[in-house]
Amino acid sequence: MTRVTQLLLAMSATVRAVKRTKGLPTRAALNITPAAIQKVRELLTSRPESIGLKITVKQKGCNGLSYNLDYAKEKETLDEEVLMDGVRILIDKKAQLSLLGTEMDYQESKLSSEFVFNNPNIKGTCGCGESFNI
Repeated sequence: MTRVTQLLLAMSATVRAVKRTKGLPTRAALNITPAAIQKVRELLTSRPESIGLKITVKQKGCNGLSYNLDYAKEKETLDEEVLMDGVRILIDKKAQLSLLGTEMDYQESKLSSEFVFNNPNIKGTCGCGESFNI
């Protein structure tokens, strides 16, 4: 597997609808697990020109919306910034409301490695877990 393929695999994301729990604060723009922090740090090491990872929401998939992850070279005016353990995540203005109270995790298995968004705001997801609606 080439380095580019590994980076692209690491940039996939899955959406999961979760019930609201007391463990997920609703005030935080985004909660990031230690596994996700470590993976973002690794990804950014290979891209020194990037200041962080940017999360956007796009119209995509059979359920309406999908998260998109990309390298950020600069912070735009209305981007929300989450800084944890030296890792910077920028959230696009259009994605901010859909991410409130969400936990960003990174999971690896024998078949896949991906960022997983455990989002209590989601009303439904598609069967493959790529798109969601609020």
